[in-house]
Amino acid sequence: MTKHIHILGICGTFMGSLAILAKQLGYRVTGSDANVYPPMSTQLEQQGIGLMQGYLPEHLQPAPDLVVIGNALSRGNPAVEHVLNSGLAYVSGPQWLAEHVLQGKWVLAVAGTHGKTTTSSMLAWILEHAGMQPGFLIGGVPQNFGVSARLGETDFFVVEADEYDSAFFDKRSKFVHYRPRTLVMNNMEFDHADIFADLAAIQTQFHHLLRTVPGNGLVIHPQADTALQQTLERGCWTERQTTGAQGQWRAQRHCADGSDFSVMHEGIEQGRVQWGLTGEHNVANALAAIAAARHVGVLPEQAAAALSQFGSVKRRMELLADSRGVRLYDDFAHHPTAIATTLEGLRNQVGDEQIIAVIEPRSNSMKLGAHREGLAPSTAAADQVLWFAPPGLGWDLAAAVQDAPVPTQVLNDVDAIVAEVLRLRRPGTHVVLMSNGGFAGLPQRLRYELEG
Repeated sequence: MTKHIHILGICGTFMGSLAILAKQLGYRVTGSDANVYPPMSTQLEQQGIGLMQGYLPEHLQPAPDLVVIGNALSRGNPAVEHVLNSGLAYVSGPQWLAEHVLQGKWVLAVAGTHGKTTTSSMLAWILEHAGMQPGFLIGGVPQNFGVSARLGETDFFVVEADEYDSAFFDKRSKFVHYRPRTLVMNNMEFDHADIFADLAAIQTQFHHLLRTVPGNGLVIHPQADTALQQTLERGCWTERQTTGAQGQWRAQRHCADGSDFSVMHEGIEQGRVQWGLTGEHNVANALAAIAAARHVGVLPEQAAAALSQFGSVKRRMELLADSRGVRLYDDFAHHPTAIATTLEGLRNQVGDEQIIAVIEPRSNSMKLGAHREGLAPSTAAADQVLWFAPPGLGWDLAAAVQDAPVPTQVLNDVDAIVAEVLRLRRPGTHVVLMSNGGFAGLPQRLRYELEG
């Protein structure tokens, strides 16, 4: 009889991807979540996976063979309490992935504060383009694949390796379960203030990850990242390759916005990338992906050719609408560094055309006010900034951004944001929505109004 897995928190990007892999392995998969919204809900419905709204104990009757519990759930949740009281078998998502999918695979993991989703999507696409048919699990939907996870046809598996904790009963970072042979560490900054006290706590988890990489593996990291360098100094037992201006892998830019560059390795040109992406961050992501792909036998020239056909990721500067000279983008940026690099990349691309940034401080770290000092300066590349102050934020957003370098408004109503964008727009305007959630339906509303 087909084993039945029920996933609690199934609409998170990680857990939704896990559901797809379980279905491909032949399990019967159902799931519950409090927040059912696209793109994950759409993707799961297309895969024929049953979704239930909320966390009712009835969702777990009759009892499934195994409950996979997402890290967003904690004690006191009615479904969690039912699992524990009924003695149901349960496991964390990362542990299930490690035991049922990654065991025996050549795992290529991409870790870091920023760029994990994009870099792992690039890496999976490079391997696919080279005919290697990799499996992957990515915390977003790469446009080149149209799905966030698959088992693949070979022993190569690309995984986005998140430092967030595994479950309420396993406070280790997810990535400690993955045991990569090829590890990319993109960068490191303080984030996830809800679970990490400081940067040192994050460095400790990254060092746990480093301890799991075999001696005949490879660690790829930017040469100039101080926090990563300090982590590596605690001990690294694996060959390392570096990226960036002083690294072994460098980019020679042919234009300022990063849309055309040559890939240099030890000073020798290896290939050229000409693509639709922009920004310093994406050039850095590309170098790391190319270096990782070379470790499994893809020539850098092939990898660069693959990236010239790379279609980015849903919600990473995804163009939602282009109507009457106004372009609307949906972006996941929710940390000051990500906001700044995304806006700077767009500014380099569009010159002096108007950029309106619309930002929701929604991540757990944002809700705690962990990044508030960096918010105002992060928007310097925009012309106008609209901040959405959601109910119950718990700190004074207006005070935090009052010294912003560009005209800034704080609004607590989505209708008011829509009205203000429509008032400010003119031909040649770029509107960038930045949130790591559903943004109260704003992307769909604005698209409707702009195309209206």
